[in-house]
Amino acid sequence: MYRKILITTDGSAVSRMTACAGVSFAHQLGAEVLALFVAPEYQYPIYVEIIPPSYPSEEEYRAAMARAGRDHVQSIVDSCARKGLRCESMTAFSESAALKIVEIAEKAGCDLIFIGSHGRSGWGQLLLGSVTNKVLSHSKIPVLVHRLLKEPVPE
Repeated sequence: MYRKILITTDGSAVSRMTACAGVSFAHQLGAEVLALFVAPEYQYPIYVEIIPPSYPSEEEYRAAMARAGRDHVQSIVDSCARKGLRCESMTAFSESAALKIVEIAEKAGCDLIFIGSHGRSGWGQLLLGSVTNKVLSHSKIPVLVHRLLKEPVPE
């Protein structure tokens, strides 16, 4: 059904569990995987006239975030390798993770975005925003939302 699945991660425990479920789903379908970490763009300190010496340069920041991105997607790459799935990985930079996820999924020819949800609702969702909700509202390709349940569902 799906041939190429984009699996996102932000390095959190929820996204690691989602990635594991995404790789299992891809394995069931025999689909290839694109593992993606989106890092925020570099921000110059706007509160001072001179950049402090301890503040990282843009190059240092991008290199550090690229390393972090490789670390975050490595478990997806390793899991795909164990299951015999083809997997690419990448780190992208953007102020809007959701829009970047959608853009990369479309450019890479993915036919599904597999993404997690922290399960917030009400004010928590409204105040914090939701990358998942933004992906859902902007994506033209199907989005599968993996939601972790905090408590067992009563039967």
